[in-house]
Amino acid sequence: MIHGIINIQKEAGFTSHDVVAKLRGILHQKKIGHTGTLDPDATGVLPVCLGKGTKVCDMLTDRDKVYETVLLLGKETDTQDISGQVQRVCDTSGVTVQQVKTVIKSFEGSIWQMPPMYSAIKVNGKKLYELAREGKEVERKKRQVTIYGLRILKMELPRVWMEVSCSKGTYIRTLCHDIGSKLQTGGCMESLKRTRVGEFSLEESLTLEKVEALAKEGRLDSCLIPVDRLFLKYPEKTAQKGMEKALRNGNPIPIGCVTPKEGSKEEPVIRLYEASGVFMGIYEKKEKWYKPIKLFFDTQDPGSV
Repeated sequence: MIHGIINIQKEAGFTSHDVVAKLRGILHQKKIGHTGTLDPDATGVLPVCLGKGTKVCDMLTDRDKVYETVLLLGKETDTQDISGQVQRVCDTSGVTVQQVKTVIKSFEGSIWQMPPMYSAIKVNGKKLYELAREGKEVERKKRQVTIYGLRILKMELPRVWMEVSCSKGTYIRTLCHDIGSKLQTGGCMESLKRTRVGEFSLEESLTLEKVEALAKEGRLDSCLIPVDRLFLKYPEKTAQKGMEKALRNGNPIPIGCVTPKEGSKEEPVIRLYEASGVFMGIYEKKEKWYKPIKLFFDTQDPGSV
């Protein structure tokens, strides 16, 4: 089984589930998971986790993200993007560049968003977009998200090209809709490209076609990101020989049986490796022990991660 993360560049027309399905066919492996959905029309970074890497899917979903989007003013749709049914059309000729700049700037910081009906959020066990397709609208609770930065890349009204740096759970479609509402012109998202998820960038991402070519050439390792790379902020330590059984059983390890990497800082949370170099997991210092927080070793598949 292959373990790790591949930074996929999702192309338009594919759902996130499509990407996973295609990778399963390419790699002949079932244990694959994505790290948060992108709309079919959206493109960009989609980290995909393989094997033991699936244990970090939830952690990657929680990472901050960066997008490039095009806001189209003067049009509102039921999906809040250009693919939806038009609900309102407004004249934008009276809107000035300065007004647009001021309103966009006002959305920086902590804001509240109403999740759109066309979203994967579940209400009473049913996804909102399923209810929306049935013509139903249900009550939703607003969610607090953070817009770290909103940078205007270009403006040719009624279109505005923006770069959005934001926290998890932010709907860029809703951001475009809300900006249009505040300008009293309406607005929707015309295009979306995700350029970063945590440490994963668009520049380092690979298309499915490229991954397939590497797999056929036997060079998949060149694009496979080891799981421990996600935890480089924690100092590296190695358990001494003789600790293998305790490690593989998920037991705490005595502090005296752990050796720090030369030059590493002393921190309460560490990356712990077996003497052979296999990454075991993230451990926390508790009195005289290092106790596991999250383990990545699988006794049924003892290969390195």
